[in-house]
Amino acid sequence: MSTRAGQIGPQTLIDDRYRVLERLGSGGMADVYCAEDQQLGRRVALKLLYSRFAEDPEFVERFRREASAAGGLQHPNVVSVYDRGEWEGTYYIAMEFLEGSSLKRIVLDGAPLDPVWAIDVAVQILRAARFAHKRGIIHRDIKPHNVIVDEEGRAKVTDFGIARAGASDMTETGSIMGTAQYLSPEQAQGHAVSAESDLYSIGIVLYEMLTGRLPFDGDSAVTIALKQVSEPPQPPSVYAEVPADLEAIVLRALEKDPAQRFPDADAFIAALEEVRARIVSGAPAGEATAAFGALAPLTAATVLDPEAPVVLEEEAEHRRAWPWLLAILLIVALAGGALAFALTRPGKKVEVPNVTGIELKAAGATLQNRGFEVNVERVRDGTPKDRVLRQDPGRGDRAEEGSTVTLTVSDGPGQATVPDVKGKSKAQARKLLKDDGFKVRFDTESSEDVPAGRVTRTVPIPGLQAERDSPVTAFVSTGPAQIAVPGVVGEERDSAVSAIEDAGLRAAVQTRETSDGPADTVLSQNPAGDTEVGTGSTVTIVVAKAPATVPVPGVVGLGKNAARSRLRSAGLRVSVETVDVSDRSEDGVVQEQAPAEGREVVEGSAVTITVGKLTDSGAPPDSGTGGTGGTGGTGNTGEPPAGE
Repeated sequence: MSTRAGQIGPQTLIDDRYRVLERLGSGGMADVYCAEDQQLGRRVALKLLYSRFAEDPEFVERFRREASAAGGLQHPNVVSVYDRGEWEGTYYIAMEFLEGSSLKRIVLDGAPLDPVWAIDVAVQILRAARFAHKRGIIHRDIKPHNVIVDEEGRAKVTDFGIARAGASDMTETGSIMGTAQYLSPEQAQGHAVSAESDLYSIGIVLYEMLTGRLPFDGDSAVTIALKQVSEPPQPPSVYAEVPADLEAIVLRALEKDPAQRFPDADAFIAALEEVRARIVSGAPAGEATAAFGALAPLTAATVLDPEAPVVLEEEAEHRRAWPWLLAILLIVALAGGALAFALTRPGKKVEVPNVTGIELKAAGATLQNRGFEVNVERVRDGTPKDRVLRQDPGRGDRAEEGSTVTLTVSDGPGQATVPDVKGKSKAQARKLLKDDGFKVRFDTESSEDVPAGRVTRTVPIPGLQAERDSPVTAFVSTGPAQIAVPGVVGEERDSAVSAIEDAGLRAAVQTRETSDGPADTVLSQNPAGDTEVGTGSTVTIVVAKAPATVPVPGVVGLGKNAARSRLRSAGLRVSVETVDVSDRSEDGVVQEQAPAEGREVVEGSAVTITVGKLTDSGAPPDSGTGGTGGTGGTGNTGEPPAGE
């Protein structure tokens, strides 16, 4: 049976336990159904591996690994796995059934999403990742499709199909597992992955929630993977209103170098929760919230009402009043002194965080969140533009809150024009690009017009200004695209020609007369089926041609030799048999023939003639050479073997 969509109907009983209610969807490996567990009376999500994969040990192992990995992760933000088994030639996993929508659907329907809501969901995903990471499991394919969110905003991570314990390599026979738009740069390059790889993917999910779009997209998985490796993302604020401190967190999560990302999920969560608290409180980004409320300025106006009438009736009364005035002035003086002290006393000293090596925007947000002002000094440097090179005060120093931290920031190595290296050899292209200050990467692609071993194009394209020391990818031609030749032996001629031409190849037809198989059937081909050839190559097919036919001439009554001559002249072979005759006139004469006169036969076919042979009883005592029958009849003397 097949487990493709629509093949399993409602009420189908899986493994004598799970009754299918409805189909929920499908993925790259399996269909997912809502089913009822007949033993426990609860609904489950039942994932059935496609039958075409069930015979592939690699896919079966990935499917088994998903159940094992997720089965060991009992956490509020991880979908629970209940059971796994085999049924009718394929494999299944029974897991927790969730009422809700995928985060991808929520993003498609409502993004950009509210920053506080997006932070809450991201924190829940991070908690799931943190739980897995502490148990040595890396998800490797975190994306909004694999996050289910219920109506109350509770999120759960599912699909641990490519999860693996430890930081083993992601490549398997040259392939990359995961979804290109959410892959970390190290995954895109097939390198070993770590917990930071999941944090990068979560950063992309957060970016998508906040902006409604992906930081990297393209026409193919290869294009997207190249961007993940080499292109910086546009800041989220380019596409939506995103708080600066939240944007800094997203950009740090999307650092190409894993060492520059958050060291673990806990640090990522702490940064998000700090920003969430700031947004909810309404405090401006990067500003301290403490106030001098308990030490408000005290002036004479707060003690004396300047508009109140002062009546001095007698000098004695005036003398009684002046001590009070003196006391009031003293209070005012003391209050002023307190205010002056409050305004001039040394500020609270806090530890300066380390921001060296990270991107300027993230560094500035980090320092402002700690209450520091930021001063930027730019220098030309070989490191990427906007990377913090040095800071003053340095890491771990204590400085007054509100004081200035000076950052020395790379202005990049400068720009240069990408040279045109199309048609150059690899060595020539490498030299030209390096001479202009670029790093060089090579990739391959087929080309109809550029010879193999020559450069077809570069990314970025020639003529563009790009940062020196940035990578330029040069694509090297492998020649015309290789096409698998379709196997057409046994097919009808027109069908075979169409199949060859549809594959981008040319067909050359040769014919051969044959009695083997129907006419117009392909007898052989060159190159053979499944051979790899270049686009436009010629495939020669040999097609059966019906042999020519001839009418069988009549030879009954002729002498043997005359009959043989007539049949051979018609393009036929002769087979001779004899029959005893008693009449001398029938000796050496054709008595019968097969096929009969007038029958159409294939040229070169055999015609059997039956020639009379005089018996002894019919011969005279002095018999000579035998009678003659027809032209040139010679009887049996010197008769060649039958079948000439």
